[in-house]
Amino acid sequence: MGIIEAVTPGFVTTSAEKLINWARTGSMWPLTFGLACCAVEMMHAGAARYDLDRFGVVFRASPRQSDVMIVAGTLCNKMAPALRKVYDQMPDPKWVISMGSCANGGGYYHHSYSVVRGCDKIIPVDIYVPGCPPTAEALLYGILQLQSKIKRNETQTQQVGK
Repeated sequence: MGIIEAVTPGFVTTSAEKLINWARTGSMWPLTFGLACCAVEMMHAGAARYDLDRFGVVFRASPRQSDVMIVAGTLCNKMAPALRKVYDQMPDPKWVISMGSCANGGGYYHHSYSVVRGCDKIIPVDIYVPGCPPTAEALLYGILQLQSKIKRNETQTQQVGK
């Protein structure tokens, strides 16, 4: 007798954790933290052509209503404490997408004295979207990758909680 025969028709068996993670993937509310030209591509991804709303992604302006932060652009030393403060204001569980080569590792301004060489030096990052600037398709792919990581419990926040 296999598992298929043991399950009563009309019922689905799963764990509460898997059900909650499935619901989280369909209702991601990112906080826009646009710092440079990558933010234009982020806005492009939310517009009619790519329409992130169809994936349950609704941009929020308040960190207290967001569960995903998209860091798009060059992070300078002066902005780093503000980034950390906004990240700390977000409720748990929270996830971070680093968008663009400047946010990933400093990019073109890597050797400047005033640039943080990657936002992962300030906050934990789950997904890195490469490019200068990355296209809206790349951001969409990064969001889909984050959704699959959340389903599998492989994000930075979920690993810290274990």
